[in-house]
Amino acid sequence: MDVSDPTRSITPSLDGPVLAVLAAAGRPLTVGEIAQLSVRGSEIGIRKCLGRLVQQGVIRAAEMGRNRVHELNREHVAAGIAIALANLRLEVIKRLRDELGSWNPRPVAAWLFGSTARADGDERSDIDLLVVRGIRRGETLAIFDAPPTGVLGVIAEVFGAYASAKNQESNPWLTPGAEDAWREQLDRLRRLVPSWTGNQAQIIELTINEMLNQRRNGATLFEEIDRDGISLMKQPLPLLQHPKK
Repeated sequence: MDVSDPTRSITPSLDGPVLAVLAAAGRPLTVGEIAQLSVRGSEIGIRKCLGRLVQQGVIRAAEMGRNRVHELNREHVAAGIAIALANLRLEVIKRLRDELGSWNPRPVAAWLFGSTARADGDERSDIDLLVVRGIRRGETLAIFDAPPTGVLGVIAEVFGAYASAKNQESNPWLTPGAEDAWREQLDRLRRLVPSWTGNQAQIIELTINEMLNQRRNGATLFEEIDRDGISLMKQPLPLLQHPKK
C-alpha cells in the first residue's frame, strides 16, 4: 500500500484521490480546492477526471457564484466505494487498535509513527510501530528523582500499582505463560500487517522502564512520536488484563 495515497491500492487513476477528497470534504469544492487537497494530479488532470465522474453521476457539479463546484453524490450506488477510499488509512489504524485491544496481556502503550503516520511514504514503506510492554520478571518499576509527567506519568503511576508488591497476583506480566502469549501476539501482528497492507511491520518493543528511560534521556524516537505519532490504544486505562487460563 502506498501510505501517502492508499487509493493506489485500488486504482492508479486520479479517480481514487479525487473521490477520496470529495468524500472526506463533505461539502462542494472548486477544482482548485480539490487540487490542493489531492495527494497527486495537476489541476488540468483533475478537471478532466471530474468531467468523467460527473458524466457517471458519481459527482455533482453546480454553479456557485462565479465558481463551478463539485461534490460527491452520496445517493449514488458507488458512493460507498468513494467513502471507503477516503477511509483506507483510517481502516488500517482501526484494525491495529482492534488487534492490540484484544491482546492479553495488553500493551501498556502503543503508537503508529514514521512515514505511515505522516502519510508521506510509498508502497515500500514499513508500518512503524512502537509497542510498550510491562516489566519483565525480576524487574521493578524505575524510580526517578523527578517522576515523569503528563501521559507518561499516568502510565507509570497506574502500572506501578499493578507492579507493587501487594498486587503481584493481579500483575499479568508475572503470570506463567504471559511471556509466551506476548511473543505469539507480536508474531501474529507481524503477519497481519503485511496481509492488511502489503507493507512490512517494523515493530519496536520496549518495556515500560525502557520507555521511561529513553523518554527521560530525550531519545529521538520520542521526538518523532510527539510530533507525528498516533496512539493505538483505544482505552489506555486500565492497561492490563489478567491472562486467560
